[in-house]
Amino acid sequence: MALSLPFDPIRRSEEAEKMVMRGESRLFYKFRAAPYYGGIATGDAIGCSFLCAYCWNHSRNENPSRFGNFYSPEDVADKLLEISRRRNFHLFRITGSEPILGEASFRHLVKVIGIVFQESPHSKFILETNGLMLGYREDLADQLKFWNLLVRIARKGVDPASFEKIAGVRREFFTYPLLAIKNLASRGIRAWPAVMEDLFSKAEINELKKTFRENEIMAELELECLEPYPFVLENIRKRGLSIRG
Repeated sequence: MALSLPFDPIRRSEEAEKMVMRGESRLFYKFRAAPYYGGIATGDAIGCSFLCAYCWNHSRNENPSRFGNFYSPEDVADKLLEISRRRNFHLFRITGSEPILGEASFRHLVKVIGIVFQESPHSKFILETNGLMLGYREDLADQLKFWNLLVRIARKGVDPASFEKIAGVRREFFTYPLLAIKNLASRGIRAWPAVMEDLFSKAEINELKKTFRENEIMAELELECLEPYPFVLENIRKRGLSIRG
């Protein structure tokens, strides 16, 4: 999937969705018990609207059709539920990709969440997203009214310029993840931003917090830590980025 940086992430979403969706089924390459959040049943999917310099799933998201197998929403939910029962987990997530690329992937996601909550009604599902489509398509938030859904929106930069360099997408799309948080909050859905602190100074992160306040976003900012795989460090170098501290 050849890309020239920076690119249009809406167009990339459409192209990626065609490769990773087959009817209601989506490409996944792994299901696992992960230690994050204190223990969480995790499905690693493929396909993203961004191509972030620090992405640990970079090669699969760059060429999604070369990896994984297709799983129906029922298959995905069953595998996550089996992990949760075996490990006594009460948290679920899909990661390694962007879960919302368009209508087909969104329907798949909603169905997975619905089945998980039907079988495990007191659990929580953490939706990890870059927020692009939830900001671009305000109506999608109307279909996410699960009381125990939590939405973590990864900010890929502290300003349009850093966003473009890190995510590989055009800087004019910087505002959409901000809109996503507001869209969700207005519907009573808990959402918060996260940023990779290793790539920014304290002053830059404080400016990002100021941007949130100016946009009336009161959610606390989560600070992520970089996974320093060799290929991640190389991609960061190629993008002209540096690790702080």
